[in-house]
Amino acid sequence: MKPKKVSESMTTLTEIVMPNDTNPLGNLMGGNLMRWMDVAASICAARHCEAPAVTASVDNVSFQKPITLGEIVTLETRVTRAFKTSVEIFVEVFANDIKGGNSRKCNSAYFTFVALDDQTKHPIPVPQVIPLTNEEQQLYDGAARRREVRLVLGGRMKPNEASEIRAFFGKM
Repeated sequence: MKPKKVSESMTTLTEIVMPNDTNPLGNLMGGNLMRWMDVAASICAARHCEAPAVTASVDNVSFQKPITLGEIVTLETRVTRAFKTSVEIFVEVFANDIKGGNSRKCNSAYFTFVALDDQTKHPIPVPQVIPLTNEEQQLYDGAARRREVRLVLGGRMKPNEASEIRAFFGKM
């Protein structure tokens, strides 16, 4: 399986916040934003894997800045790293008014997706990632630590087996 550049699967999704998307204060509801994030990340993962990909986990979703009725929301996604059958996707959320003003980053999160075979619905191997820029390399390097944290918190790895985390804190 041929490794792929990050740029080959980058995905951008743009939405407008409609009245049906907001809470009583006129702000985008968090659940609606999370759905948009999941959709954008899913497309990115499937493009990279060239197969259906299902959400396995979402890390550290925090709503840093409100997004209000009528604003334009842009979600930018990219693969940070591939493991055996899974990929980590970084999602960044930006908002601005209809004229393009008041542009700001409002949210970011890491999603993990598992690629599945079309017929059997079992996990399949995924292409590795080729990081080309400094930012891509930093996200790539950090992905192994983030993966271990997910596995430890999910009870699928013992803390003393988390070599990437131990190595990271050992350098401090």
